[in-house]
Amino acid sequence: MSTTPEETSSRLALDSGLTVRPWAEGDDLQLLEVWGDPENPMHHGDRGLLRPSSNEPWSRCIVAEHEGVPVAAATIFRSSLHPDRLSFYAEVAPEHRRQGVAAQLLEILEAELPNCGTQNLKARVAKHSAAQCFLKDNGFQKVQRSRRVTVQPGVLKLPDLDAAQLDLEDLDTGSVELTQLVAEFYNAVHEWDRAEMTVGKAQQLLLAPETGASGAVVLRDVSDEGKKPILAFAISYTAERTEDPADVLLGWSPELDEEQAGSAARALLALVSARYPVTVEVDDSMGPLKQVTDELTDNGLADSDFEALIYARDLSTS
Repeated sequence: MSTTPEETSSRLALDSGLTVRPWAEGDDLQLLEVWGDPENPMHHGDRGLLRPSSNEPWSRCIVAEHEGVPVAAATIFRSSLHPDRLSFYAEVAPEHRRQGVAAQLLEILEAELPNCGTQNLKARVAKHSAAQCFLKDNGFQKVQRSRRVTVQPGVLKLPDLDAAQLDLEDLDTGSVELTQLVAEFYNAVHEWDRAEMTVGKAQQLLLAPETGASGAVVLRDVSDEGKKPILAFAISYTAERTEDPADVLLGWSPELDEEQAGSAARALLALVSARYPVTVEVDDSMGPLKQVTDELTDNGLADSDFEALIYARDLSTS
């Protein structure tokens, strides 16, 4: 029988002496006082996942208290985009770590898994963090790595567009053609965590003004005047170009083979970083882009300022 969010962990005692209850309004501010500021943008975003439990979308969130003061929290939730695994996040105040608190919070949340249709979990952590050991100790295995790479202006040779029969074109972020390609690209590079990105979701999550998307350029193959397919795209999430790096989502047509995709990714990255620095997020699953950025970082021509690891525990296949 499925429980309601209010019934989840109404109040439980942990072996560490803490008590556990459902997430309540104001917990975020109280936890911020004991946790301190987030260490990086990913950390900030993960804390934003902590919110009241619900059944639509499905999520459970609990808080551990010490003498009435919140000191730890954990959540699991279902994503409409990645249906095969639930996301898990937990954080414990420094003075209460290494006492098994996070493991006990995970165990409490695990009791809810039969109510949501899947028992597979995933979590992301910063590289070289203590959370890596916690996940490994609890049956999680690394399935993906993601890096933020900043490419400085002019480090890549600009392509000869005319000779290569290519064209660089500005495209509205509301373009159906662009949105379709973004959805196909996202699904293709997330085979490791099956995605159900649709045109509607791509527009809502990656291209709508509310996402910060401020413009897009595409690289077209103009060798066939009748088709002119898009080979690669770049979406900027920075409104004004300055000396600070612009955040860019760079992708390519999944119909290209590895070599073609690599050439298109390199050419478009060279073009968008010709005058100003850009920052791209690169997963290991993005082979063509990873090859280019690895080459640049290895030669000191690009910097990686943050690296995240994604761990998964798939009970259905273990």
